[in-house]
Amino acid sequence: MGSFSIWHWLIVLVIVALIFGTKKLRNFGSDLGGAVKGFKEGMRDANGDPVDPAQQQRVSGDTIDVQAKEKTHS
Repeated sequence: MGSFSIWHWLIVLVIVALIFGTKKLRNFGSDLGGAVKGFKEGMRDANGDPVDPAQQQRVSGDTIDVQAKEKTHS
């Protein structure tokens, strides 16, 4: 009675898929993967490992973090 068989886990998986839907579960999986990737990058930065500058500027997707300078007229 202490351990579950494979059939118990399959039934639980089907019930979870019916409740949440496969799209929400897929989004949850990709969000979780992104969080783990970000955590690993943060740990690498904290340890002082060198980071590729092009990789360091990437924020998310195709967005690049830059600083804009104001042009002065003399």
